[in-house]
Amino acid sequence: MAELIYQADCYVTDFEARVTRVEGNKLFLDRTAFHPTSGGVANDTGFIESSSGRWNVIDVIEEGDVAHLLDSKPDLSVGDIVRGHIDWDRRYRLMRLHTADHILTAILYKEKGALVTGGHIDPEYAKSDFSLERGEREVFEEAIKKVNEIASSGIEVKIYFLPREEAMKIPGIVKLAAKMPPTLEKLRIVEIPGIDIQADGGPHVRNTREIGEVKLLKVENKGKGKKRVYFTVP
Repeated sequence: MAELIYQADCYVTDFEARVTRVEGNKLFLDRTAFHPTSGGVANDTGFIESSSGRWNVIDVIEEGDVAHLLDSKPDLSVGDIVRGHIDWDRRYRLMRLHTADHILTAILYKEKGALVTGGHIDPEYAKSDFSLERGEREVFEEAIKKVNEIASSGIEVKIYFLPREEAMKIPGIVKLAAKMPPTLEKLRIVEIPGIDIQADGGPHVRNTREIGEVKLLKVENKGKGKKRVYFTVP
């Protein structure tokens, strides 16, 4: 398994790594800062280069290991050294939306008992599904207002690891309606002190002030007891 640089430091945009496998236009490395599509958060893009060429990373996939899908078959062999470069603008929007989503999820969980039943975060906007019997637009307007109040207060976002057994004793550590964290010995924890704590493997900002002002886009009824909210950041 590749070392996941983004789990330790979400702000790393350039890194050096060694090729461990090449399968067509899929490239595998011993370490990477590229985040694959996972946990409802879209993948990073960018490029990988070496002395023999440069290739755009058009997708990043979790296949038991992290596969970097390139725009063409790379002229690379196992053991070659490459440099990876993340599209920072895309990554940073994903980080801001992801942290905002954690705050929104915490508010609806605490105030309405709502669990997350689905969703996805793209650079343009985030969408989240919640288990809510009553979910009029006013409910989400009030929740987004509270998200912005919390974001503007400038709370430091903490990221650390805990043994799985210890982590699973924390109330609300999992807010997904039908999914448990992977069966790892240690879980990566994302905590916004006083607001939220969740087991989570994706990229986040260091401080809630970085989120900016969250804007509610629309609310949809997706069936009995299921409401979907769309929101974005500047």
